[in-house]
Amino acid sequence: MAQMMEDIEKSMKRLRSGDIVKGKVIKVNENEVLVNIGYMADGIIPRQEISDDENIDPRDILKPNDEIDVLILQMDDGEGNVILSKKQADQVVVWDELNDYFEAGTPIEVTVKEVVKGGVVAPIKGIRAFIPASQLSINYVEDLNAYIGKTLKVKLIELDKKSRKVVLSRKEVEKEERELQKKEIWKTLKKGEKRRGIVTRLAKFGAFVDLGGVDGLIHLSDLSWKRVLDPAEVVSVGDEVEVYVVDFDEKKERISLALKDVKEDPWKEAVKKYKVNDIVQGKVVRITNFGAFVEIEPGVEGLVHISQITDKHIAKVTEVLSVGDEVKAKIIELKPEEKRISLSIREAEDGTSEEVLQYVQNNEEEVTIGDLLKDKLKGLKF
Repeated sequence: MAQMMEDIEKSMKRLRSGDIVKGKVIKVNENEVLVNIGYMADGIIPRQEISDDENIDPRDILKPNDEIDVLILQMDDGEGNVILSKKQADQVVVWDELNDYFEAGTPIEVTVKEVVKGGVVAPIKGIRAFIPASQLSINYVEDLNAYIGKTLKVKLIELDKKSRKVVLSRKEVEKEERELQKKEIWKTLKKGEKRRGIVTRLAKFGAFVDLGGVDGLIHLSDLSWKRVLDPAEVVSVGDEVEVYVVDFDEKKERISLALKDVKEDPWKEAVKKYKVNDIVQGKVVRITNFGAFVEIEPGVEGLVHISQITDKHIAKVTEVLSVGDEVKAKIIELKPEEKRISLSIREAEDGTSEEVLQYVQNNEEEVTIGDLLKDKLKGLKF
């Protein structure tokens, strides 16, 4: 029996307060955890020594047979129990883990706990880690509170055990993810295909859309078939849009996109709908030195040359017309293959041919040219 006791004692670990040892969870309840640490007595982890989160239920994070690191607080609590701390062991062990992650550049997952001046705090096994606002995302972060409770994949960008300083970056992870996405997009991009994206920025000349790692540009003229003077008339930053890939150049990293449906070109319908001598209604959308552009339907515009505005001599188009004016014009030339329509306001104002057509349509009886023009001839002296 003496020999047996001696053998058992030799097989037992030599433990002392402050040691960190491996243990296996035997039992868990709401107040404590029982752990086998290879000693003559099992160890007990009180609830307050399990985690920094005082409200956590031990059963939510530990279960029987889990292997964990524990720090010995007391070899004997007076009742023969060894008192352990998991949270203090984690704080010691975690520095070695953090150093490995830091040197290897390996991302880790953390959960944001609170907002502080200049950024947010995300604890790592009891170690306070800081994420500066500038490192939360590639994009500008307006509301830091929106990150509370979020789990983020981050990289360690600064680590100092002596001063217990840990600085993390979500931005660095996003950069790497973006580079991978960019390579994938360039591999699969095709002209004429549809892609979904997010509007990231508006400029005078168009809107930039993130296709998931690469930005493309929708030029003003490709936002809509109708004339657009400001991209904000059609889209806003943050909008999710479906766009057509018009063209791209990987070397220059340029992608041209179109928001308008390239298959629904209104000029295709214009060929069927309009012909020379037709009288059309339209709105003046742009004025130049040489004439005025009139939109006769969304995406279809015609030019009224300055000489076709009025019978009177005018030096400037603005003497007669303003942007927004509703006008009646006659089609005097139609070249749909060149997307060109020439209009004449002065010929439409003559109106004789239109009157004749209207009269014939509304009167079934036989009429003469004299009947049609008699009102116009009244009062004229020969």
